[in-house]
Amino acid sequence: MEALNIDSIKQYVNDHIGEFHYKRFQSLEKLALLAVLKRKNPYLYKAKNVLTSEAIVQGIVDAHISSNEETIFGDWLEGLVIYINSQVYGGWKSGIPGIDLEFNNAGRRYIVTIKSGPNWANRSQIDKMKVDFTSAKRTLRTTNSGIDVVAVNGCCYGIDKKPDKGEYYKYCGQVFWKFISGSETLYTDIVEPLGYNAKQKNDDYMVLYSKLINRFTMEFSSQFCCSDGGIDWEKLVRYNGGQKISD
Repeated sequence: MEALNIDSIKQYVNDHIGEFHYKRFQSLEKLALLAVLKRKNPYLYKAKNVLTSEAIVQGIVDAHISSNEETIFGDWLEGLVIYINSQVYGGWKSGIPGIDLEFNNAGRRYIVTIKSGPNWANRSQIDKMKVDFTSAKRTLRTTNSGIDVVAVNGCCYGIDKKPDKGEYYKYCGQVFWKFISGSETLYTDIVEPLGYNAKQKNDDYMVLYSKLINRFTMEFSSQFCCSDGGIDWEKLVRYNGGQKISD
């Protein structure tokens, strides 16, 4: 085990946080109104008495952004976790399906799947993770029958008061960051560098976002509004349900 170098971690964040912002921009630039409309529930907007094109457009765009950014940032955090662990424990990106990180500590091989927060899965997803852990243990023991393998579901934020799940451990928030680094304070130490150039990046993002909302609002009004300006709900529902707009 090597001593944690917080300056090295801060430098890594400064060097790589731009990748997160770049992918955010890319996702917004590639967004197409008609494609995202297919994935949203038009009945919900009708039930909420949403009356303007802009309100519908902003609702679907914001929902897409929220879901997508969680995924993008989760992937970015995975890279940060692996980097930190590699500096302290010599860990590496696993090549085993379903496993993100492997490292050795105190005579044990840890296999880790990394998630953003604790509420990431439904029952079938948890069952799939258990299968992946079992398969990974089998793979590792094929090459080293004496190896002691411990499976961990690591979550970058949140709390789980009962980490021992029987077949694996679930470490969240401070507990997880200490697990991969040995540091009690890492979970707060990384907050400050995450804000590197954040204001400038977010200002630029808001310019792109505003243009997208305006463009989508015009497109939605053209496609799904009546001549008097009201929303043509029947046409919108038929498009969402798979019929052509011209039907």
